[in-house]
Amino acid sequence: MDEYGNSGEGRATRRDEAVRAAVEQGLLGPDSPIVGLLDVTGIRESAAELRAAFAEVTAPGTPVLHAFAVKATPLVPVLRLLREEGIGAEVASPGELALARAAGLSPAETVLDSPAKTPAELREALALGIAVNADNPQELDRIDGLVRSAVSRSPLGIRVNPQVGGGSIGATSTATATSKFGVALRDEGAREWVVRAYLDRPWLSRLHAHTGSQGIPLPLMAQGVAETYALAEEINRRIGRPQIDTIDIGGGLPVNFASDVTAPTYAEYARALREAVPGLFDGRYGLVTEFGRSLLAKHGTIVARVEYTKSAGGRAVAVTHAGVQVATRTVYVPGSWPLRITAYDGKGRPKSGPEVVQDVAGPACFAGDLLAEGRALPLLDQGDYAAALDTGAYYFAHHYAYNSLARPGIYGFVPDHAGGVRFATVRDPQTLASIVAESGGAHAGALTTLHAPGSR
Repeated sequence: MDEYGNSGEGRATRRDEAVRAAVEQGLLGPDSPIVGLLDVTGIRESAAELRAAFAEVTAPGTPVLHAFAVKATPLVPVLRLLREEGIGAEVASPGELALARAAGLSPAETVLDSPAKTPAELREALALGIAVNADNPQELDRIDGLVRSAVSRSPLGIRVNPQVGGGSIGATSTATATSKFGVALRDEGAREWVVRAYLDRPWLSRLHAHTGSQGIPLPLMAQGVAETYALAEEINRRIGRPQIDTIDIGGGLPVNFASDVTAPTYAEYARALREAVPGLFDGRYGLVTEFGRSLLAKHGTIVARVEYTKSAGGRAVAVTHAGVQVATRTVYVPGSWPLRITAYDGKGRPKSGPEVVQDVAGPACFAGDLLAEGRALPLLDQGDYAAALDTGAYYFAHHYAYNSLARPGIYGFVPDHAGGVRFATVRDPQTLASIVAESGGAHAGALTTLHAPGSR
């Protein structure tokens, strides 16, 4: 059991009951061979743990905004649920902002971060009063022009890269020497440029940094926050007043994909930060966080029907309906993004029996489309189900349209009062008509009308 009672064992029990109920209620079956399931109870518990962990270390009355990184699970019902649990939204595109607004998130609950904001995006955010962190000097120049032309209520800041180093996964390390994000503080002249930017702009009131995500150890995350805090202190000291009143520490808490245990916890991270950066929590600074994967990953499951089984080279192979289209990172970079797989029988019950080394394959037409390779599991048979665990973030909501495979339906679940499971639709399964429409169906003859001069 983790620190606030969000038991891994309880999650596993709810998951097993949900898979069985999904088969019994017809959400899973021959005609709907893949679904995404979201544990609503678990999501609520994680949100409560996040709020409690930082409430424990911050001074009473400190303004704190926990803004969910929408990129992790860009689904409107998820954002609405998190809003109900006191969690805002961190957005990084016009699409993510539209999702947050559709979920009812107010400007005060929203933060815009992106390395490629257009003038139109900036103009909209400043008109709405959404907090914006400028990624680079050119973007700050654009904001200068917008601030001069119209009054804005937006809290504004600059994103910096503390350049403290990377973790075990390069693609998710955002504080390396050459990261594309933020102003690189250790580059020649960069730190002084940041200080001068605040000295020249009394309306800059925030400082933002994000050290990384999966694969970043807690001490490195804390070091990135400590560097950011030290810069805020330096700027305020140089200005002679507390112009920076809020520090945005990003998110990035890694997730344990090896078991149902939540590790590390928000409480462990918050205490590590208090030890490394005590001044951050003494009430002089408001706080913004931007957690994503750690809020949702453990509460999502992809369940796919085994369509066929076979043997190749003496190894059993289960061909399922879940592969690269829903688990892109795992299929292409399995060493960095391994997933646990659980076997269920045709009635959705956990499967027992001797473990057999086997491959769990997806439906896409290339050899590497494997959810798991050489994995020891109870032998999967035709009509069974394979479940990919910890997939509530960056998996089934990030569809990769290989082979024009349809996006699966997504359903949230809670235990009901009669010992069963109640489901709610989060996203409908994609239809074939939608696939055709997205693939230019309305313009089928467009290219046939184009001819080079003299070609006919």
